[in-house]
Amino acid sequence: MSLTIDIAPPGNGYQRVALAGRLDTHTYGELDAKLAPVLASPIRSLVLDLEHLIYISSAGVRSIFKARKALAARDGKVVVVNPQPQIQKVFDVVKAVPLNEIFSSVQEADAYLDAIQKRIVSGDQDDD
Repeated sequence: MSLTIDIAPPGNGYQRVALAGRLDTHTYGELDAKLAPVLASPIRSLVLDLEHLIYISSAGVRSIFKARKALAARDGKVVVVNPQPQIQKVFDVVKAVPLNEIFSSVQEADAYLDAIQKRIVSGDQDDD
């Protein structure tokens, strides 16, 4: 499955971007490329609507962090809305312990994130 990126017209100092599908090693470059002009614009806030995003890998997380860093440099913010439970779990894991501090490789991090998301989608939502 691919990634669909829907960029709404800019609002009052903010930009809404809706993502659908998978944000992973194969699609993060497309997101980075589409966000580049958005991040270069004078917006103060980026709203990422993840209602239809079904999977995120560490590469996808890095893309979101990259956008956060770009806007933070000018006191802006990235706001994430409507994440699916499996995506929220990934954000919870990343917030608790940064990925680069708990995994020896990107492949190991992605395998862990993949397992978490599969468990949540299948209904087994036990905490790790």
